[in-house]
Order: sequence, then C-alpha cells, then structure tokens
Amino acid sequence: MTNDADGADNHTPTDHLTGHPGERPVRTQADLEQLWRAMVEPLGFAGGALWVMAIDGDDLPTQVLLEIRDEGVAPTPEEAEAFGAFMAHLTPDVPDGSRWAFLRCRPGLGGATAEDRSLVAALVAGCRDAGVPTEVAHLATDDTLVPMPYDELARSA
Repeated sequence: MTNDADGADNHTPTDHLTGHPGERPVRTQADLEQLWRAMVEPLGFAGGALWVMAIDGDDLPTQVLLEIRDEGVAPTPEEAEAFGAFMAHLTPDVPDGSRWAFLRCRPGLGGATAEDRSLVAALVAGCRDAGVPTEVAHLATDDTLVPMPYDELARSA
C-alpha cells in the first residue's frame, strides 16, 4: 500500500488479498466482480494499472496475476495485436481450458469513460483476434468497481 500526496491510501490488488483467490469458483460475472472486490477494496489508486488473472478450466482463479502499468492511452492496433500475441504466449503456461480476466484500475471518480472503454475494447479485441478466451473486464476507480460488458465495449471500438 502507498500513500499519495493527499495522504489517501492507494494499493494494488494483492495488498488486501486474504487467502488463496482460488478458494471460490468464478462461474459468473458476479463471481468475478466479487473476487476483484475482495482483492482491491477499499478502493483508491495512485496510478493506472491493468491486472490480468488466469481462471482455470475448473473455474478457479490460478496463482497467475500480472500487473501491467497503464497510462490510460488506448493502444494502437499494432499494440493491441501484440498484447493478444503476448496473452497467447502465456496461455500454454496455465491449466487447459483457462481464460483471462482483466481489471483496469485508475485514480479518479465515477464509472467507465470513453477512454476506459476504448482501451479495454482494444485489448479484448487483440485477445479475441489471437484466439485467447477472456472474461468480462472490470474497472475500479477511487469510488466504484463495475463490469465492462462486451456490448458496451463494442460501442467504443
């Protein structure tokens, strides 16, 4: 956990993780949202990050949790394609039938902005084009954690 210039607590999803995340199956979007909440609440972020977690074929979160620093800029088509290829490269290292879950964290208030949707839509499209299965992405800000459904992302692409 870190403190920003205003003294607010800011943290990463692993700061508050209690117990192995694989103890509860993730079968629905609500299950995934509950898991992300358990990992990041209380909310508050000093900077942007994209958290990537593998969920295995038995619907259990794995120990694979990656943090990618996020500057809030939507990737170019080439960068989205490279992200999809990167995720495809990682896929053989997780159990068969796994899929990837994304949580975009950023400072600020409110739900998803056009920039959030554009950034996540590009990354999900890069994964889709590479044949990498994904879960519904989520967004966490300083005051909310919400899903970013595929149909919402499609309007931003």
